[in-house]
Amino acid sequence: MRVEIWSDIACPWCYVGKARFEKALAAFPHRDEVEVVHRSFELDPGRAAGDVQPVITMLTKKYGMSEAQAQAGEDNLGAQAAAEGLDYRTRGRDHGNTFDMHRLLHFAKEMGRQDELIQLLYRANFAEERSLFTEGAERLVGLAAEAGLDADAAREVLADPARYADDVRDDEREAAELGANGVPFFVLDRKYGVSGAQPAEVFTQALGQAWGARSPLKLIDEGGAEACGPDGCAVPQH
Repeated sequence: MRVEIWSDIACPWCYVGKARFEKALAAFPHRDEVEVVHRSFELDPGRAAGDVQPVITMLTKKYGMSEAQAQAGEDNLGAQAAAEGLDYRTRGRDHGNTFDMHRLLHFAKEMGRQDELIQLLYRANFAEERSLFTEGAERLVGLAAEAGLDADAAREVLADPARYADDVRDDEREAAELGANGVPFFVLDRKYGVSGAQPAEVFTQALGQAWGARSPLKLIDEGGAEACGPDGCAVPQH
């Protein structure tokens, strides 16, 4: 069974939602038969690559809230993250364009290291004091290497803005087609969708439903047709 997760590195609920989903997946009896794929979704696709600002400033301008309201929201997110065992800096974080991170995640997917990289990107953005947005490509290269990717190959991907750009856009277009207007957005076996950072119990239920809804093989057998099996091939008798 495949689970696709549309998310953005700048999305705090994606960070929390991933932890809740993984808690449910760890207890799922068929977890070894579940493939998890991370898909791209930019919360702020129109933001220029060099346009970085404090999270609180971004929130007040984008949603028209006061600084006190924005900070209260961050404090609430910090508490939600802590409940899942996650570190979360409620002060001093910044916000910027995530397109290159998504391109790098597609490269990581090809190399079989996507989940490792996305977790490191989340940690860097939400838990570490260093900015993920102001240190340039070399910060991303360092995280890619930490995730087990070749640093030079990651550097080449980031140096070419066309590499994996279409993959990111395709993911975003598909999200729109599926009706996802926010993230995190989980799609289980293309049969069930779960929107938002739901409690682990909701993911447990969704995994069970999706697994049970898998279509069993329908056999069309008119009888008498020759076939080969472990004991050899049937020989027609005349």
